[in-house]
Amino acid sequence: MKNSNKSAVKIKSLIEAFDYLGQQLDKYAKQEATNPEVNAILDHATQVAQVQNPWFTKANINTSVVNWAALLQRDLLTNWISGYQQAKWTDDAVGLVMAGNLPLVGLHDLICVLLSGYKAVVKLSSKDKVLIPALVRILQHNFAEINERVQFVNERLGQVDKVIATGRNNSSRYFSYYFKNIPHIIRKNRNSVAVLTGEESEDQLAGLADDICLYFGLGCRSVSKIWVPHGYDFDILFGALFRHKDMIQHNGYANNYDYNKAIFLMNHEVILDNGFIILKEDERISSPIACLHYSYYKERSEVDLQILNNRENVQCVVSTKGNNTVLPGKAQCPQINDYADNIDTMEVLLKS
Repeated sequence: MKNSNKSAVKIKSLIEAFDYLGQQLDKYAKQEATNPEVNAILDHATQVAQVQNPWFTKANINTSVVNWAALLQRDLLTNWISGYQQAKWTDDAVGLVMAGNLPLVGLHDLICVLLSGYKAVVKLSSKDKVLIPALVRILQHNFAEINERVQFVNERLGQVDKVIATGRNNSSRYFSYYFKNIPHIIRKNRNSVAVLTGEESEDQLAGLADDICLYFGLGCRSVSKIWVPHGYDFDILFGALFRHKDMIQHNGYANNYDYNKAIFLMNHEVILDNGFIILKEDERISSPIACLHYSYYKERSEVDLQILNNRENVQCVVSTKGNNTVLPGKAQCPQINDYADNIDTMEVLLKS
């Protein structure tokens, strides 16, 4: 009973710390007065992150901060974990090999590990080395022992009891072999897709444009492929995408756009181009940076079958209709109980 009470107290204290962090992130994103020390931590991390990874623009970092501020709330976190068995506060450790394609992309795994009662041993991506440590420093304001629960390592994870590793398809094979003797979650490349009916409203198309363009399309929840009905008017979609036209001002994105366009033209491939994103008819789910693949369909059932056959490569499906779909504009705003690769991380961690 004592251990159970201790675990409950620790988890509650941790939730209070996450709630505080959410409040600080919200104030920071809104440029409101906040704790000077917290403000300095976030300013420094944002500046360094942009230097270390040019894809982490201030706007993209701010988008991630806003999304996390909305999720790190006491009631949301409490309701979320109430659906699972009570966590046991333990000195066992979970190793986290984090990705770095998006700002703070590994934060959800870290939260899951801590709220399931484990210590976290974290190997950060070389592309995102400062943002999550900055948030851990802020957590210390309300949870003094956070540095005992989170350890950052530069090389090997060392002795851990479970592992969550995220990487590309090639590295996932290495992870699967290396961690084969302990419980693990190994994540691979995924993309998201959208199925259009041709009847989407302006607001829905604007939301779809965000799903396609936010974070330069680098996330697993970024829409890289769309299905449209025969006769679809792409000018309507281009009109919605126009709100993201300034992407072409980013050097890395512009280089990808120019390179892919040159390759397509040299190969005499038919493309649709609006000056900052290229649409190409292609059956593949994954598309290059600055490109969006599309296919036509007659019956929705044929699209559903294709998605089912590619389920291991699809993170989420954006559509105004259908089961297990995400509404346009929501793909890049996952909820706290949305899990990468549709694997319930909390359930895996709490399983003895």
